[in-house]
Amino acid sequence: MMLSMLSNMFAGKPVLSEASGRDAAAIAALHGVSFARGWSEQEVETLMTDRHVMAHRAINGSTMAGFILSRLVEDEAEILSVAVANARRGRGLARSLLNLHMRRLAGLGARAIFLEVDEHNAPAIRLYDRAGFHEISRRPNYYPGAGGNAAAALVLRRDLV
Repeated sequence: MMLSMLSNMFAGKPVLSEASGRDAAAIAALHGVSFARGWSEQEVETLMTDRHVMAHRAINGSTMAGFILSRLVEDEAEILSVAVANARRGRGLARSLLNLHMRRLAGLGARAIFLEVDEHNAPAIRLYDRAGFHEISRRPNYYPGAGGNAAAALVLRRDLV
């Protein structure tokens, strides 16, 4: 346990790059430990083969440290998922992935980006707020919660022009 913690502390900075279908298993594994309902490898592969879906990853050695996926249609993009491994949280990796991803979306012609986030996910809300997103709507009882208490999804938007 201590050795693992030390290796994470001194591990190099993850390398950011575009993700491909070869990353489906690693993305599905990270998604599965990051969300109440994870995506299967098949679901990720299906997304990755969609010509409208774009993904970036953060790799540390051979380990998936984080990813971001979005769908771009015409001039609107929707961020589908962002996840960072527990050992890498709180170090700005999600911000780096988001910034890279938004620049790429803008370069591909996106004029606006949308996403949904659980109203109780304070770290994600803070990330998106700092990145210039603002709430445009709420979807009540969208995310299943503990003890049957569902959480609202906040619908956020960021204009790129």
